[in-house]
Amino acid sequence: MPNDETPPANPPDPALPPDLQRFRDSYGSLFGEMPPLPEAKFAFAGQVDPEGLRELEAVRAHVFYAPLLDPKTIQLMCFAVLLAQGVPAASEHAKAARRAGATWEELWFVCNLTAALQSLGPANQGGALLQKLRQSEENPAPAEPSQS
Repeated sequence: MPNDETPPANPPDPALPPDLQRFRDSYGSLFGEMPPLPEAKFAFAGQVDPEGLRELEAVRAHVFYAPLLDPKTIQLMCFAVLLAQGVPAASEHAKAARRAGATWEELWFVCNLTAALQSLGPANQGGALLQKLRQSEENPAPAEPSQS
C-alpha cells in the first residue's frame, strides 16, 4: 500500500479495525476518493466477514502496489483490462492512472490498443478456423476402411 502521508479522502469508518481501515484508505490515495463499489464492499464485508475482506484486500495490495511495475503502468493495465471487459470501474482506473502521471495520449493509446486486441482476437481465431476448414475441404482425410 502507498506510504504517503496524505490524509484519507473519506472519513474513517469507526466500525473497521485499523488494518482494514488502512486498506480502505488506500482507495482514497489511489483514486482520490472512495469509489462506491469498494465502499459498499467494506461496509458489508467488514461486518459479515472481516477476515475474508482482509484476505481479498491483501491480494489487492500485493498486486496493485507490487514493486515490479510502477503505479502508472499498473493502473494503465487495470484500465485496459476493465475497458475490454466493459466494466464501469475502468473510469476509476483511468482516474488513478492520471493521478499516477498518465497523459491523455497514453490513456487514448490504451483505448486503441484495447480496441485492436478485441478485434484481432476474433480475426485470428476466425482465420485459423477457416484455414483449417478450407484445408479439410481441399484435402479430405481418406475414408477409414470398414470392418465388415
